[in-house]
Amino acid sequence: MKTLNLHCDYIKFKALKKAIKSIDELAPNQNLEAESKECLVVLIAVEKTDNKSTIPKIVDDIKKITNEIKTKNIVLYPYAHLSSNLSSPETAIQILQTTKSELQKANCDVVLAPFGYYKTFELKVKGHPLSELSREFTNNKITDDELTDEQRERILKEISKSTLDTSKLKENDHRIIGRKMNLWSFNSVAPGMVFWHSKGLHIKNKLIELWREIHRTEGYEEISTPQIMDRKLWEISGHWSKYGENNFRTIYEKRDFLVKPMNCPGGMLIYKTSPKSYKDLPLRIGELGVVHRVELSGVLAGLFRVIQFTQDDAHIFCTENQLEQEVAKIVKIIQQIFSLFNLKFDHVELSTRPEKRIGSDKIWDATEKSLEKILKKLKLKYSINKGDGAFYGPKIDFHLKDSLNRTWQCSTIQLDMALPERFNLTYSDEKRNDKTPIMLHRVVFGSLERFIGIITEHLDGNFPLWLSPNQIKIMTLNDDVKDYANKIFQKLFNDGFQVELNDKNESMGKKAREAQIQKFNYLLTVGEKEKSENKVAVRKRNSKEITTTTLDEFITHLKKEISSKTL
Repeated sequence: MKTLNLHCDYIKFKALKKAIKSIDELAPNQNLEAESKECLVVLIAVEKTDNKSTIPKIVDDIKKITNEIKTKNIVLYPYAHLSSNLSSPETAIQILQTTKSELQKANCDVVLAPFGYYKTFELKVKGHPLSELSREFTNNKITDDELTDEQRERILKEISKSTLDTSKLKENDHRIIGRKMNLWSFNSVAPGMVFWHSKGLHIKNKLIELWREIHRTEGYEEISTPQIMDRKLWEISGHWSKYGENNFRTIYEKRDFLVKPMNCPGGMLIYKTSPKSYKDLPLRIGELGVVHRVELSGVLAGLFRVIQFTQDDAHIFCTENQLEQEVAKIVKIIQQIFSLFNLKFDHVELSTRPEKRIGSDKIWDATEKSLEKILKKLKLKYSINKGDGAFYGPKIDFHLKDSLNRTWQCSTIQLDMALPERFNLTYSDEKRNDKTPIMLHRVVFGSLERFIGIITEHLDGNFPLWLSPNQIKIMTLNDDVKDYANKIFQKLFNDGFQVELNDKNESMGKKAREAQIQKFNYLLTVGEKEKSENKVAVRKRNSKEITTTTLDEFITHLKKEISSKTL
C-alpha cells in the first residue's frame, strides 16, 4: 500500500463519472460529494500485496500523524496513480471501508471519497514540515486476486492500444515500414523492447546466420552465458558501482542479482574454467547475448533506442605481439559485413579515457598509444574523441553513413588490459610463466535491433533477396489457374523461399499494389497462358519489365542471387 498524507486547510471533491461500470454493486451508497476542513487527506493506493494485515499498519500510522498535527478530521481518498500494482476493486473497497471503521472507533471523523469514479477535487495544503508525508506498507505474500471479466476487458483494451504515433514520423521511418510490412511492433507492457513478428524475426535470424558464417570462417567459438548473475560478479567487473543506475536488479534467496547489461563478465568466467597456454592464443570467443539496460522512457525510439537488445559481442584474448593482427582482422570483418548493404565508413574515432574508469593511468597511456599506432599502420583516417572511451579501456569507433546522409556508430573495438587483471585471467608463456592476456571487446552490428532499424531506413524496406522476408508473391489472374498457382507455391515453399500466394477473387491491380506495399522482391503472375506453357510471368521489384520463364530457371536465378548476396 502506498499513501500520501496531506495536512490541508480544506478539500472538496465530487464524483463525475463511473470508472468501473459495476461499482454501485461493489460499493453501494458511496459519498459522491463532500467537503472537509482542517483535515488530514490520505491519498491511498491499495496494492496486490495488501490484505487484512495491512489495515492495522495504516490505521496506526494515520493515528500517529493526526496526533502530531492535532486534527481528528480524516479524508481517505482512493488514488490509483500512486501505484502500478493495484489490487482488485473488491479487495481495495474492503480494506478502505475497514480502515474507515477502525479510525472511527478511535473517535476520528472520517470521510471516504468514492472508489471507482473519475473525480474532480480541490485542496489547499498547509506549509509545514508534517504537511506532506509519503508512506509505503509492504507484505511479503502476494495475493493474486482473479480479475473480474470487466477488469480483464478494461486492462486488455488498455494494453492493446498501439504505442506508435505516426503523426511526427517520416514515411521511411522503420516503425512505419515495420507496421506496413508486418515486421515488428511495440507495446507499453514491455517498454523499450521489440515484439518480433514472423517476418521481422526472419530478418534478424538471417543476419545472425551471416554473423555465424563469417565468424566461424574467422576462427571464432560461439558461447552463451546466463541472463541473470550474482552481484559479486558485477562488483568484480565494475558494472555494479560504475553503472548501477543503468542496471535492472533483482533478488533471489536474499542475494542481489543483475539482469546482464553486458556479456563480457560471463565470458571471463568461461575463460577461467580451464588453464590456458600461449598456444591457445589468440582465443576468439563470440556471443550473441541479449542484454538489458535501463533507459528513460522519453528517449526510447523504436529499434534505435531500446532497453532489451541483442549485442553481437566477441572477446579476443591475445598477446601484445598478436594485437595488431587481431585488430586488422576485426576491421576486415566490419568492412565485409557493411559492404553487403553499401554502407561505408564516414569517419573513425579513437575514444580515450572517460572520467569514470578503472585501471591505472599507466595502463591507459599504454593502451591508447597501442590503438593509435595500429590505426596509423592500417592507414585509417581518424580523430580523437576525448573522454568517450569505455570505463575499462580506450576504443576505436566506426561511424557509417547511410543513404539518407546520416551517420551511425555501430562497430567498436575496445582494448582492455584492466578486466583481465580484475578477473585474474592468465596464460602460461613459452617459459611457463603466468602472463595476463590482452583482451579486445568488439561488436560489428552493435545492437542487432538498432542495425536492423538502420538498414530498414537505409534501404527503405527494399531488403535484398537473401535477407528479405517477402521474396516472392504469386498472383492469379482467375480461378481456373488456382491449382497451377498452388503447385508453383508448394515448389517454391519446399525449396525454402519466403513465398506467398494471393488467389483471391480480386483485380490484378489491387493484388499488385498490396504486393508492392509489402515490397516483395519478385511478383509472379499466373494466367491461362502461363498454365498452358507451364511457365511463370516474372516482374522484379521496382521494374515494369515482365519476363516469362520456367519455374526451374526462375529457381536457379533466385539461388544464384541469394548466394551472391547482391543488393
